[in-house]
Amino acid sequence: MEEKMRKIGRQMGIRMGILMSFCLALVGTLTSGHFTVFGFIISFILSSVISLLIGFFIPVGKISGDVCRKLRLERGKIGARLVETLISDLIYTPIITLAMVALAYNMAMKQSGGMAEIRFLPMFFSSLIICFVAAFILIFIFMPMILKHLMKKNDLV
Repeated sequence: MEEKMRKIGRQMGIRMGILMSFCLALVGTLTSGHFTVFGFIISFILSSVISLLIGFFIPVGKISGDVCRKLRLERGKIGARLVETLISDLIYTPIITLAMVALAYNMAMKQSGGMAEIRFLPMFFSSLIICFVAAFILIFIFMPMILKHLMKKNDLV
């Protein structure tokens, strides 16, 4: 049973990582005001690699389960789902957003020959706020659906 749960955790990390990467790369490139297919693809690939690394090295499910137990929240209930979503959002979103904004900033500076009048921190913080909200909504909606699918797939329901 424990091995199946680890397997589901890995599968969950992969699926949520790719979903979040796709959506955050799309949100990031659309809100930049300079959407290009190339920029989106590069952002998606970078974000996917980071998400998969986070998913393999940080046991997000275990962390959120431990926090929910300490807060005496019942898994599956709205309070627990909100806490799980927040924890996942806090782990993934800042790292992915930092990488994507750094990439966009460096590309803009390179294309302008260093003459672009943009500052990194305001660019990062505005993107971080947008991505936190978008990621929270996505995680809250899709995490239970993906988990339910994986539980059925692995004969645990």
